[in-house]
Amino acid sequence: MATNKVIVLVAPTGGMAFKSQNSHLPTQPAEIARDVYDCYNAGASVVAVHARLPNDEATCNTEIYRSINEQIRAKCDIVINNSTGGGVHGDMIRPIEGGMWDTIWEERLKGMEAGAEMCTLDACTFVASFGGKEVLLNTSPSRCQYLAEEMKKLGIKPEWEVFSPTHIVQDVSTLIQLGLDEPPYVINMVMNAHRGFQNAMPYNPKSLQYMVDLLPKDSIFCVSGIGPAQLPASVNSLLLGGQIIRVGLEDNLYYRQGQLARNVELVERTVRILREMDYEIASPAEARQMLGLPRTDTPVRPQFSVA
Repeated sequence: MATNKVIVLVAPTGGMAFKSQNSHLPTQPAEIARDVYDCYNAGASVVAVHARLPNDEATCNTEIYRSINEQIRAKCDIVINNSTGGGVHGDMIRPIEGGMWDTIWEERLKGMEAGAEMCTLDACTFVASFGGKEVLLNTSPSRCQYLAEEMKKLGIKPEWEVFSPTHIVQDVSTLIQLGLDEPPYVINMVMNAHRGFQNAMPYNPKSLQYMVDLLPKDSIFCVSGIGPAQLPASVNSLLLGGQIIRVGLEDNLYYRQGQLARNVELVERTVRILREMDYEIASPAEARQMLGLPRTDTPVRPQFSVA
C-alpha cells in the first residue's frame, strides 16, 4: 500500500454541544446516518459516533447506538467507532458529594455493546466544566485495564484517547505492554480543550511534537484539535507523520470565524487540502488495513459484516 495514504475521520456529533449552538449538528440516529453517508461520499473512511437521547442529550444507550450503527452500515462500509466516554449531560452523569457530577461508569460500558469495530478508550481522568457543572470522568488504572480487556474479548480495536503527555506514558503504554492491544496502536491526542478540561493540553506545534515523541512505537495517530485549533492541528499532525486527519462538529462547530459549519464541508475541505499536498485518501478497506482491523489477537469479531 502506498505510504502516502491518509484516513479522514469524521466526528459528527460528540457528547457536549447542542443543536442550539449549531443547527447542523446531527443528534438522532437517522440524521446521524445521513450525515455520515454524505461525509463518506466526500472521502471519510472512519466515523467516531456519539449517541444522543431524543432530547439531544448524551447517552451510551445500547439500543440507540445499535440503531445508529445499523443505519450507517445500511448505507456504506465506513469504519464505525463508538464512544465509551459518552458525554457531559443526559443519562451519562449523576450528582455526587461536593456539588460535583460524575460520569456514570456503568453507562459508559454500554458503548461496547452495539457491534462497533472500534471504541474510544479514554485512558485519562479529568474534570470537565460545562453548563455550570463540574463533571468528573474517572477512568482509573483499573478501569482503563477493564476497558482494554473487554475490548480485546469482543474483538474491538481501541482508539486510545489522551489529553496530556502523562496519559501516553502511563496507562496507554502500560496496557500495551500487558498485551491488551496489538500494533498498530491507534491514538487520538485531544488538544486545545484546556479551558474546559482540567489536565488537558493547549494546542501549539511544540506541545504536539512533544506528545508525538512520547507515542509508543508502531502508533498511528491523529489530533482532536478543539475549536479553531482543528485545522492547524490536523495539518501539523500530518506533517509529523500522522496517518489520520480528524474533523467534525464534535470538535469544532465553525468552518471559519463567524460561519457555522456542516460536517460534510469540513470533510470536503480536508480532502482538498490532502489532495493539494499529494496525499491519497484511504478508502474504508484501506483504512481497515492501516488500523489493523479486524483484530487478530482475539477470535471474536464485530457483528457487522463488511461487503
